Amino acid sequence: MATVHPATRSDVPELARVLGRAFDDDPVMQWMWPDPLDRRRGLPRMFAAFTRHHHLAHGGVEVAAADGRAVGAALWDPPDRWRQSRWTQLVMAPSILRAFGRRAGVAAAVGATMEAAHPDGPHWYLGTIGTDPTARGGGHGQALMRSRLDRCDLDRAPAYLESSKESNVPYYQRFGFEVTREIVIPDGGPTLWAMWREPR
Repeated sequence: MATVHPATRSDVPELARVLGRAFDDDPVMQWMWPDPLDRRRGLPRMFAAFTRHHHLAHGGVEVAAADGRAVGAALWDPPDRWRQSRWTQLVMAPSILRAFGRRAGVAAAVGATMEAAHPDGPHWYLGTIGTDPTARGGGHGQALMRSRLDRCDLDRAPAYLESSKESNVPYYQRFGFEVTREIVIPDGGPTLWAMWREPR
């Protein structure tokens, strides 16, 4: 049985490793890190940097735990807080450069494309959600989704995400998200599906 709790700084290393394993087969991550070894080193570093320097301060990071260990995580940003400040970008830059190495320019282009397509208006933004491959099918992702979406409904707030796999679109639709557009990464990159959810 999964339990969901707000993350603290002490959760970040394990959370980053879980998300790194969860996103190893993700098309966007594979585009940014074509080399599997680079990707397995870089993903936890990227998720740790984003969580520690951006998401955690806004109170939108949650961890799903089972048998005393983290098995999933969700990185949400509250309304009007999804965009990284210049200060956050500066503080995070050394960690991001270590994570991406010579692929930092590709990662920046992906981020700029997603940012340009991001909708206006107040909403909760689900930047990342993932479950450890060894724990999939246990309802952990559902518990993470419901935890924050229940708050969205209580606050009458919309929610937004990008699905990087077309096969995951029906999963998000079950929670009330609907596809609003396709976002194509330039230079032959993969497609993401922008999805919006009105509160229930």
